[in-house]
Amino acid sequence: MSYNIAIDGPAGAGKSTIARAVAKRMGILYVDTGAMYRAMALFMLREGVDPGDESRIDDKCREADITIRYEGDEQVVYLNGENVNPYLRTEEVGNMASATSARPKVREKMVELQHTLAAQSDCVMDGRDIGTCVLPDAQVKIYLTASSAVRARRRFDELEKKGQPCDLETIRKDIEERDYRDMHREHSPLCRAKDAILVDSSDMTIEEVIAHILKLCER
Repeated sequence: MSYNIAIDGPAGAGKSTIARAVAKRMGILYVDTGAMYRAMALFMLREGVDPGDESRIDDKCREADITIRYEGDEQVVYLNGENVNPYLRTEEVGNMASATSARPKVREKMVELQHTLAAQSDCVMDGRDIGTCVLPDAQVKIYLTASSAVRARRRFDELEKKGQPCDLETIRKDIEERDYRDMHREHSPLCRAKDAILVDSSDMTIEEVIAHILKLCER
């Protein structure tokens, strides 16, 4: 039986950074669910699917086989047997991913693919519904959060380093609005699983969060 760790939480909580680091320290697979949704979006683009054509999106998603493997230190996303890493970060793919990821049929297909990955490999997976929907039987479940003010400050600092103009209060409002949407969406809303351990990183460094989660896994 594989060993699975589920990390859920709101936008800006640092889930991906923490999940990737925990997986590396433990020598297990990090499943980038966002990259998988982008691979599905790439598939739709290649098939000429209109982002507004919901019935065709629902039909075509059944034809996509998406998996993740490590080759050396690189996480490689495969779409129907092809390494599609070079194509996943374009704006076109991102826009299509926004349209397709909300479709229940697409989410069902992705959960099926993620179940398969988790059954085959020890892994860490992060998202908003991993502990509740994708990996309800995960051995360790973490709900990673931080106050909206802290998450906004982190995002503000990140954008400033890139030289992008930004406003702290606007970022905070955007984060709070996204929290509300994620928590109140019809399908797979963001919520803490009953058996998930709450980790509030508001007053913790990244290294402290990683160390805390590794200790929880050792138990």
